[in-house]
Amino acid sequence: MRISSLSGGGTRVLHGHSQAVNGVAFAPDGQSLVSVGYDLTVRIWPLPGGSPETIVMPAPLNAVAISPDGEIVTGAADGKLRMMTADGRQTGEVMVGATPIVALAIAQDGALLATGAIDGTVAIVDRKARTVVRTLAGPGAPVWSVVFLPDGATLLTGGTDGRIRRWNALTGAAIGSNVVGTPADPLAAYAGDHGAEIFRACVACHTLSETEVQRAGPTLAGLFGRKIASLPGYRFSDALKAMDIVWTPETVSKLFEIGPNAYTPGTKMPEQHIGSAEDRRALTDFLARATSK
Repeated sequence: MRISSLSGGGTRVLHGHSQAVNGVAFAPDGQSLVSVGYDLTVRIWPLPGGSPETIVMPAPLNAVAISPDGEIVTGAADGKLRMMTADGRQTGEVMVGATPIVALAIAQDGALLATGAIDGTVAIVDRKARTVVRTLAGPGAPVWSVVFLPDGATLLTGGTDGRIRRWNALTGAAIGSNVVGTPADPLAAYAGDHGAEIFRACVACHTLSETEVQRAGPTLAGLFGRKIASLPGYRFSDALKAMDIVWTPETVSKLFEIGPNAYTPGTKMPEQHIGSAEDRRALTDFLARATSK
C-alpha cells in the first residue's frame, strides 16, 4: 500500500499483507489507517508511522469502512459483516447473505450500513441493532460500489450491469430512473441458460471472447486445456505461474468448490464458492460452449 501526501510531502509505502489488499479506510480522527485483504487480516496502521496492529479474521476480507465514532466494520467473503473497536477488539457481527460482500458504506451519521454482494444483493443494516433491516435488490449482476449521500437516506449503487441506481435507504424504494453506464448485457445471447446465469458474477472481470476489450481478469477464450497463468499479455502473480494446474471442467469445478483463495493462493480473484455440484456442472458446461475457439 502507498500513502501519498496531497501537499507534496512524498509517498509512504506500507508492507505487511501477504495477499491482495481489497479495502482501506482512514479513521475519522486521521490518526490511523485500516486495511483489509485476502490474507484474512485487518491491519490498523498508526499515522504518521509505526507498526500495525494485526487482527486475524475467519474469512478473506473484501471491504472496510469506519463509522464516525471510530468503529471498524469489515465485509467478508463468507457474507458477514464484523465490527470491532478502533484498537481491534471484536464487538459483533451480522450475517448479511450467503455470497461474498464486495462493497460497503456507512451513512454519515453512522446509523446505517449498506453492503453490495457478488450476487447483486444490496442490503441495509442497522449498525447499532446488528440486524439487516431491508434488501434493496435481489440476485443478479455483482454490485461493486455503494455510497450514501450526505442526507443519510439516499444510497447510490453501481454494478456489473453498467447502471447506477438511486435508492431511499429508509424505505427501500427506487428513486428516479437508472443512469446507464454501459449499453449492453454481455450475456444477452445466452438468455435462459442456467450456466450463463451462474457465470454472471464473473462478467465484470472476464470476457468470453478474444475480440472483446480486456477487463480486470484474463479472457476465458480457449480456457479448457490451458495451463494456469499462461495466457500471453496478462500479468499473473509469480505464485500462479509456479502452479501446475491445467484448466478443465474438473479443475474449474474444484476452484469454486473450495474457493480461489484455497485452490489458487496468490490470486487476485474475489473469493467465492459455488456449493451446488449441479450449479458447478452448469457453469463448466456453459464455459465449454462459450469459450471454445
